Amino acid sequence: MVKLLFELLMAYLATMCFGIILNIPRRALNMAGLIGGFAWGFYWIISRLGVGIAFGNLMAAFLISVISMYAAYYKKMPMVIFNIPSLVSFVPGGQAYQMIRNFAIGHSQTACGFLVQVVVIAGAIAMGFILGELYHQIWQYGRKKMGTHYES
Repeated sequence: MVKLLFELLMAYLATMCFGIILNIPRRALNMAGLIGGFAWGFYWIISRLGVGIAFGNLMAAFLISVISMYAAYYKKMPMVIFNIPSLVSFVPGGQAYQMIRNFAIGHSQTACGFLVQVVVIAGAIAMGFILGELYHQIWQYGRKKMGTHYES
């Protein structure tokens, strides 16, 4: 339990620090950090179910996209301000490093395995954001049908 709390705190801090690097507005930092921490907790739970890294990343990216939509609506800011920093914990940097390292030392077969992991994880993240955008479009359409307009 302590390890999970530590991971959630680190995801929150990593998201906020990446938001600072990206120069997002100060009033969006805490919300972005909360989204990043919440998404990491969701990913942690999904990964414990044994569904695989790719599905966990897809679901976490979808969750980030959907929560960012509501945060953008609430804060009256663009979604990308919340999407991009919240994603930092899911970028397959470790696998990318191992891929390059193994290519450099001549272990091509191992490097190709890491390359596949990087492509699958990055594709799952992209697909999660696509599904989130689809959800966003359906949500907007439903609001327009009901007579309330929303522009992000």
